[in-house]
Amino acid sequence: MQQIPLAERIRPNNLQEYLSQSHLVGDQGTLRQHILNGTTPSLILWGPPGTGKTTLANIIAQESKRPFYTLSAINSGVKDIREVIDKAKSAGGLFTAKNPILFIDEIHRFSKSQQDSLLGAVEKGWVTLIGATTENPSFEVIPALLSRCQVYVLEAFAKADLENLLKRAIRIDKTLSEKDIKITETDALIRISGGDARKLLNVFELVVNSIEGSEVEITNKLVLSQVQANPARYDKTGEQHYDIISAFIKSIRGSDPNAAVYWLARMIEGGEDLKFIARRMLILASEDIGNANPTALIMANNTFQAVSTIGYPESRIILSQCAIYLATSLKSNASYLAIGNAQRIVKETGDLSVPLGLRNAPTKLMKELGYGDEYKYAHDYSGNFAFYDFLPTELSQTKIYEPGNNPREQSQKDFLQKRWKDHYNYNNNG
Repeated sequence: MQQIPLAERIRPNNLQEYLSQSHLVGDQGTLRQHILNGTTPSLILWGPPGTGKTTLANIIAQESKRPFYTLSAINSGVKDIREVIDKAKSAGGLFTAKNPILFIDEIHRFSKSQQDSLLGAVEKGWVTLIGATTENPSFEVIPALLSRCQVYVLEAFAKADLENLLKRAIRIDKTLSEKDIKITETDALIRISGGDARKLLNVFELVVNSIEGSEVEITNKLVLSQVQANPARYDKTGEQHYDIISAFIKSIRGSDPNAAVYWLARMIEGGEDLKFIARRMLILASEDIGNANPTALIMANNTFQAVSTIGYPESRIILSQCAIYLATSLKSNASYLAIGNAQRIVKETGDLSVPLGLRNAPTKLMKELGYGDEYKYAHDYSGNFAFYDFLPTELSQTKIYEPGNNPREQSQKDFLQKRWKDHYNYNNNG
């Protein structure tokens, strides 16, 4: 008989046992009172793997004493959804605080039609929907469904949370209590876990079970030796997800199409969500290429749309084409740096006044106060340009955007210098 994993054996059953996410379920947490009062609304739990999304959903159901139904988006279709909704409706409690909870794990994997099939049940109160996702719900959940749900963000476990989780496992698990376990070092365990509580417990159990006898001393050396000897056993759920996407993005940024396509193949063979890959390339096209080659953003966006429409296996070809194009494109992070500079300035200077000449003047009073008076309409001037200080007075001549060192952005630099001359002084860097 297969042993139940440690993470499942010690899964918390109430808020008192639930570790981490204090911003949600701590004494002042935004979700805590809803749970205790049994008035939890439909919601989306968004966070990295192993942050307690499924556990929290179970606790919500137990604390509110509601019927609990669960579906996995990986192997459930519209028919399964309708069957569960029918059961939920017959379970009683329509339009009351006791309406059943429908938990959908990995809701981002549901198609539009599958998500559409949930709308009526959520809107009419037949079920309280709890969806769990590792992906940004703004991209993966249809607007109509998202508007009917509150989104709560779960954070990766902090070091203290992970160490407390290990102590709790040793204290309450019957199997572990049969051994005398001493944790001397935790650095390797925590580093490998990456803030994923489930992964931490998987590795911990693997290491403990590797030692014969009743006395076990957990050290960094022991942990690393067991992980290296049994990579599939601790990473069997594809938890290299973040490492491999990082290698993929860095290979494209580093202009190596060979490595980029290799890491792309690793993700495809590992069953990675193809839209996740396409979305990351869309971000990179702006962050790392930008105006050095604006076509890259168009290419990446078309790739995302194509992948969303076509699916596997044909999408692998489109992803490969895009990855190679991005890897072999000129690079610039000037736009990324510019918005970072601008946000830093806004945080430092606050809400500075908009110059009068730039203000809208829809009323007579505003016109009398001088709103828009000094503004110069660029198209009325030679070259469609008229000098005007568009920044707040306190930030006059603050250069936020510095063009990158590539032909296209150097052309932008020449354009800006001809117009702004010493005001921004684009002849000098910085």
